[in-house]
Order: sequence, then structure tokens, then C-alpha cells
Amino acid sequence: MSPTDLLVMLAYLVAMPVAALVLAGRQSSPSAYLEGRKDLPWWALCLSLVATETSTLTVISVPGIAYGSGMVFVGLALGYLGGRAVVAWWFLPLYQQGHMLSAYDWLGLRFGPAMQRLASATFLLTRLLAEAVRLFAGMLPLATMLAALHWHVPQPVLLGAIMLLTLFYTVCGGLRAVVWSDSIQFGLYLFGATACAALLWRSAPAGTWHTLHQAGRLHLFAHNAAVLNSPFTPLAALGGGALLSVASHGTDQLMVQRVLAARSLRDARMALMGSAVGVGVLFALLSLSGVLLWARNGGQTLAQAGFASPDAIFPAYIVHDLPPGLRGLMLAGILAATMGSLSATLSAMTAASVGDFAPLCARAARTLRCSGLGFARLVSVAWACALVACAGLFAHASQSAIMLGLSIAACGYGPMLGTFVAGMAIPRATARALAPAFALSVPLMVWAMLAWRPNGHPPAFAWLIVLGMVALFGLAGLFHIMHPGLNTPPARNRKPRP
Repeated sequence: MSPTDLLVMLAYLVAMPVAALVLAGRQSSPSAYLEGRKDLPWWALCLSLVATETSTLTVISVPGIAYGSGMVFVGLALGYLGGRAVVAWWFLPLYQQGHMLSAYDWLGLRFGPAMQRLASATFLLTRLLAEAVRLFAGMLPLATMLAALHWHVPQPVLLGAIMLLTLFYTVCGGLRAVVWSDSIQFGLYLFGATACAALLWRSAPAGTWHTLHQAGRLHLFAHNAAVLNSPFTPLAALGGGALLSVASHGTDQLMVQRVLAARSLRDARMALMGSAVGVGVLFALLSLSGVLLWARNGGQTLAQAGFASPDAIFPAYIVHDLPPGLRGLMLAGILAATMGSLSATLSAMTAASVGDFAPLCARAARTLRCSGLGFARLVSVAWACALVACAGLFAHASQSAIMLGLSIAACGYGPMLGTFVAGMAIPRATARALAPAFALSVPLMVWAMLAWRPNGHPPAFAWLIVLGMVALFGLAGLFHIMHPGLNTPPARNRKPRP
């Protein structure tokens, strides 16, 4: 790595947090820290959604998957578009009912505080594990490039350095700094992905496009894969992608926090639908880089090309093939993706902790003699420490990082989405039946992810969502049959926060 690369990286690491904090302004209250004062433009929220959803897992994993399977992530993005439309016109109006700090406030309105806290606790646990995968994946290309300089930095030190830098502007600037930094960071790694695809295309020999077409590398779906194991068959990509998008953008606080910060329902819808287009463009550019790398290697398999994991392909290209300056910019882009997802996660987990466990947090703040804003910042620091500690758990994972992260999140998505659907579509649904069904279905999905092997392989994450919903409704129905008293209509919901 050249001095130019280091200069580019250092310039970014100094300029980005400063720019984000200047744009964010001063944070004077817990509301401003967690909600951004509800005056952010829709396009900034849109870019923040894309940056939060894609992250380092996308940047390093999508080209590797495209190397072996073609443009299948673009097909998945088509499913995302349909799912976001459902969220925009069915879920978003729910979040306009009063002052909601988290997605699970609505469950509190519909089913009471116990259901709200159970859902929020599930979000916090699954997000902690899924984001730990992202953090570790984001550290890998950085470690590779530092090793090329003969700088052998211990993994815990590197993880801690990434987290400290992210924590600095997140704690100082709150949600507004997160949104503005995400916008800057997405622009950076979108530019990097475009540059990589352009360079690979420019150096490709004549006839490459025909070769890719003949080899099936331009197909949007996997047509010969097992339906239960691959997330890229037409059914899994379109149906499963839509279901994943409904679950993540309709019930996951990580995404819902952005639309809660919008000025109006119209702005929230524009941000949400625009993010589907942004994700599709990024998937297309990264997938194009992956298939062009396959063509450049003469169609070799991963093992033949000397790669132990799909996630190693794109970082190796960045380290060994990009010109100085652009290599540093692309590394900064990967670091930006890591920091963007981390800052968004810290903000979302803090909002869920403070909002959904308000009585517990109020007692803790009094014990520590902290102001509301000071305590919210302490919660962010605590979650940052937990993320760094959990990241080491995935040091020896053999599965693609993006697939592992999506599978972990999907364990909670199915029961969560089923609970929201029950609350919206079944007037007589009660927390007395749904809460125990929810509590049992989540560990059941964890078992399915770890131990269920249809056709000898793990199930695709989309099927985990479907199974989670089926398990929730099946168990809730069983509880209703066993205890007829649970069919009593729910009591009057509590009022929204003013």
C-alpha cells in the first residue's frame, strides 16, 4: 500500500466525522439525540437507509457470490422493491399514531408493554449478533491491507479502533450525525463500486459479455438450485426478498428509526421507496464486478483460483489490482460501510433500550445521577462494548458473512412480522396467546438455523422467516385451543405518547 493510499484514508477519517457533526448540529436533549428533531430531508434518510442495509457485508460478499452464482443479488433486489411498497402503504401509517420512539411502541399500543418489551429484547439480541458479524467482516479487508504493509495489528485492537471512531461521532451527534455520515459514506462506496466495475470492464477482453451470457453469469435467478437452500431461486428471491424487506423495514428498529425521523408520511414513503432503487444499483455494480472477476480468472472455481471463502475475492482484488489512491479510497469505502452500519445500529439499539424499557432506564439514570441525554449516551457506549466482545465469536465462521448475518436476523424476523400482522389483521388477537408463542418460536428458529439441514445444507434465510411466522401462528392457535379464556378480546389499548 502506497503513501497515497494512507493519505486518502487519513483524510477521509478526519473529514467525515467533522462534516457529519457540523451538519448534525448541537444535541441538547434525549429526543434530539434519538430522533433527529424530525426535520431531516427525505433524500438523506433514503441514503441512510441504503447505507444501513448494505454495509460491509454487501461490499465484500456480493462480488464473491456473483463470482460463483452470477447477478442473483439483482433479482433479490426486485423482491425488495415489492416488499417496501407493502411497508410504505400498510406499516408506515401505523407509526404516525402519536409519538413513537421505536417500532415496538406500536406493539405496546396494541398488546401492552409486556409484548413491546419482549419484541424489543428480541431485536436487541438478534441485532447484537448480526451486527457483530458485520463488524468482524468489515475488519477483515482492513487487516489484509495492513498485513501487506507488514503491520500486524491484533484483531481486538483493530476492532476497538473501528468502534471508537464510530462511537465518537455517534455519541456526539446522535441520529442526525448518523444520517449525515451514512449519506457521505454511501456516496463514497457507491463511487468505489462504480470505479471497480468500470476498471474491470475496461480491461476485459473482447467477447467477455458473450462469455458471461453463455455461462449463465448474467442470470438474475438461480434456476438449478434447491428451493429450500438457495435464497436466489425465483420464488425465494421475489417472494422471500419481498418478505425479508417487509420484516426488516416494517418491524426492525434499525430501519424503522429512519422513517420515524421523517417530516411526514409522504417523506417517509419517498425515503423508503428510493432506498429500494439505491440498493438495486449497488447490488448491480458489485455483482458486475464479481462476474467480471470470474471472467478475468478464466472461469475458475473458488478453490482453483486459490480462495478459501467467497468473501476473500473482492478484498484481494482491492489489495493487489487497484491503482494507488483508488485503492486507499476503496479501503476507506469499506471502512465507511462498516462505520455506517455500526453507527446506525448503536443509535437504533439505544432508542429501543431507552424507549421500550423506560421505567428500568429511568431508575438506572437516577442511580447513576445522569441526565436523560447523558444516560442515552452511556447506553450507546455499553452497546458498543458488547458489539466488540461479540465480534470475536465469528472469527472462524465458514459461511459467507452476508448469508450468516441475514440468517441470524431472520430468526427474529418471522415471529416479529407474524406478531405485527396478527395485531393488524386479527382483531381478537391477544398478548396472552401471542407472547408465549413468540417466546417459543424465536429459539425454535435459532435451532432451525443451526441444526436443520434440508438436502444436507442450511435453509435459506427467506424460509426461516416463513417458518417463524408459521411457528408463531401455529403455537398461538394451540394456546387458544388449550386455554379458551385467551380468546377474550384485548383490553383498551394505552394511548400514544403525546
